[in-house]
Amino acid sequence: NLYGDIISDLCAGLIGGLGLTPSCNIGEKCVLAEAVHGTAPDISGKNLANPTALLCSGIMMLREMELRDVASNIEQAVFVVLKEGKV
Repeated sequence: NLYGDIISDLCAGLIGGLGLTPSCNIGEKCVLAEAVHGTAPDISGKNLANPTALLCSGIMMLREMELRDVASNIEQAVFVVLKEGKV
């Protein structure tokens, strides 16, 4: 797991950092979707948190649950916000 963690952190830098990196652990009977980054207590209450990674993780989970239309709607909304530079 150590090397996987290192590689995932390095790759996150290629797309803008951990705040944009979704994660989804898919097993035979369950799915765990989560944002890769930590809790960031230093920005708590400052309205600075970036929910992109959590939203993208949710999109992955919805697709795994075969709720592709819902996932696509959320994904398009994320793309619009990113394109507008609001994040």
